[in-house]
Amino acid sequence: MTHFDEKGAARMVDIGAKGDTAREAVARGVVIMRPETLALIAGGRVAKGDVLAVARVAGIMAAKETGRLIPMAHPISLTGVNVDFRLQEPDRVGIQARVRTTGKTGVEMEALTAVTVAGLTIYDMCKAVDREMVVGNVRLISKTGGKSGTFAREDEETWDI
Repeated sequence: MTHFDEKGAARMVDIGAKGDTAREAVARGVVIMRPETLALIAGGRVAKGDVLAVARVAGIMAAKETGRLIPMAHPISLTGVNVDFRLQEPDRVGIQARVRTTGKTGVEMEALTAVTVAGLTIYDMCKAVDREMVVGNVRLISKTGGKSGTFAREDEETWDI
């Protein structure tokens, strides 16, 4: 475990000697809700406004703040963040974040944070009509770049977005 020193104390990994490489990470999650709630989102009839537009901005903002939220994550200069949604009838919104940088460390935590905060934003905007929503199944789908190379989760469908 690289986030602990020889005495077991937590530490931020020194990445100073690492070279810059192009890096990308994709994460996904889901918000499960009542079908009526999904219909409100799809029809743009949620009282607080355009749920997916606000959740998209929240996810992008969260990716940019990951280094401040996760104790051992490095602040990273991101070159791109995309947050996309799939309405999956009858009862869920799929969320995908794609985060890119050219730097010394990967952007997996940024992608996972973007998905999570986008999901929480959907919950927040719809909680008045559905407090039983579940935000979950947040997972890394793929990552490229860096010393550890490429990772791709098996059995995940491709999103054509």
